[in-house]
Amino acid sequence: MSIRDRIDAESRIPLEGLLQVMPGGFNAIPDIVQRREVLSQMLAATPVPPNPNVEISNHVAPGPDGELAVRIYSPKNVTKPAPGIIYIHGGGMIMGGLDGEDGTCQMMADQLGAVIASVDYRKAPENPYPAAPEDCFAAANWVFQNAADLGIDAKNIGIYGQSAGGGLTLAVVLMARDRGGPNFAYMVPIYPMIDDTNESESSKLITDVGIWDRAGSVEAWNWYLGGKEADQYSAPARATNLSGLPPAFIDVGELDMFRDEDIQFAKRLAEAGVQVEFHLWPGAYHASEVFAPDASLSKTIWNTRLAAIKRLIG
Repeated sequence: MSIRDRIDAESRIPLEGLLQVMPGGFNAIPDIVQRREVLSQMLAATPVPPNPNVEISNHVAPGPDGELAVRIYSPKNVTKPAPGIIYIHGGGMIMGGLDGEDGTCQMMADQLGAVIASVDYRKAPENPYPAAPEDCFAAANWVFQNAADLGIDAKNIGIYGQSAGGGLTLAVVLMARDRGGPNFAYMVPIYPMIDDTNESESSKLITDVGIWDRAGSVEAWNWYLGGKEADQYSAPARATNLSGLPPAFIDVGELDMFRDEDIQFAKRLAEAGVQVEFHLWPGAYHASEVFAPDASLSKTIWNTRLAAIKRLIG
């Protein structure tokens, strides 16, 4: 059975639609500027309606090389201070931004009763490592420092990110541990991008699904590292000491090229004494719950994930 045939039937429908419009997927567009423009056009074509239960405000945090945009999603009719979640978007360290996360962030704020702080960061290849994790770390510190004004309980702040955002989530918690804070209550790295070697079996297996395949990942890592040697903050799979990190929830699809590195990382967290809940989703490809939100599998993924975050929030 081919990889494509193993994809959940409902989740395959929007993927096939994307590949008809864009053969080969996003990574088939060689020019990164054009690739970003196509993504922006797709987002503009599917605007996210405002959630009446969530108030949105835009802020600016000081970064290591200029100002950083932070978008706050605050649930209405929730007692403040509320739990807080720092949210880091994905995009392979090379694409993405705040606008593309509006739907997810509004949903999470509404469903979790938590204030979501979505942070932006500089992208490669224009701004290679360590720009992205240093930006995210600075923005996280700003959220902690301004928690009271943002309606957030500073003692109950977690951090969440998907794909590249998941890798940056782990980079930030490692930095926080090694730099003496801030103190995160929990972390939620979702199918995180953490291993620059691309040597796992799953990274060799996923070559033509169309959503973050091997060639695109190798390219993105090269751009992100910019000729530097990887370390634990750029590629958290390289971390030799995982002790002292906050409780974690991690999930990944069976047909995601990051599958094996994420399984191994979750195992190592548990061995280091870190509380971790891990889920492997049969039939799911990279970000399938985003591309196929109406699929029954996607709903199961989101329901499981949100329930786990509620337990971590306490």
